[in-house]
Amino acid sequence: MNLTLNNGVSMPALGFGVFQTPPEETVEAVRSALKIGYRLIDTAAAYGNERQVGEAIRRSSLDRDEVFVETKVWISDFGYDETLHAFDKSAGKLGVETIDLFVLHQALPSRFELTLQAYRALETLLADGRVRAIGVSNFMPGHLEALMKEASVVPAVNQVEVHPYFTQPQVQAADTARQIITQAWSPIGGITSYRGTGTSTFDDPVINRIAAAYGKTPAQVMIRWHLQEGRAAIPKSVRPERIAENFAVFDFDLTDAERAALDALDTGVRGGPEPEDVTLEAFGRAIPEA
Repeated sequence: MNLTLNNGVSMPALGFGVFQTPPEETVEAVRSALKIGYRLIDTAAAYGNERQVGEAIRRSSLDRDEVFVETKVWISDFGYDETLHAFDKSAGKLGVETIDLFVLHQALPSRFELTLQAYRALETLLADGRVRAIGVSNFMPGHLEALMKEASVVPAVNQVEVHPYFTQPQVQAADTARQIITQAWSPIGGITSYRGTGTSTFDDPVINRIAAAYGKTPAQVMIRWHLQEGRAAIPKSVRPERIAENFAVFDFDLTDAERAALDALDTGVRGGPEPEDVTLEAFGRAIPEA
């Protein structure tokens, strides 16, 4: 199942994420994902495992153009020249000449001029054919509005936290209005397990009731919900059985009422950092050379 980005590029709707996957476990996890059928791998400079993602792709039997590679520029590398160099670092670690989707990892509101310069670098990379699409991550409606006052290319993707307990309807609406695909990180609410203070999405009675009706797991129901609502999703795991389970979501359809029931679980409680709180002082870190 593919989605067509606003520049005509085709992107798999269901991808495989490697956030917090240790480098020593990344090669096997990505190899498992590619063997099962995933064709989008999402990483980031800040994850410290781009090199291992590239190694897994090379070890697979797939041609380079069969795998959609997405990675992100960390805030420490924002600025025009700095972001051009960030591409060289990421491409070097991944071992690729072209990155399919290159994304700004945060909006960096406290230094938004650096964000604008970084995005201008993405536009240059796109024009030069070194990336096939460009996007943003964790951009709120105000950040998108400020970006589009200066940018000439609309982001293809906005990767944000979306799961049944945190749906960000205003962000999704802002994306849709600009033909930006919303790509969900923590799409099955994993963050509600390791950072939550209440019920985890995996234990939610509504999600479990729907899952039981289809003989599916709560995770499969949540992934199916994203896909049917037009979002991209990038679940992560290092366990082969879970990696396979998360991909086995194309043989059932949720009803409109079931999707509405999942939408209604939104608590408005963010699991990740507040986008406005992301500063170089608090979150800056040096990204190693390739």
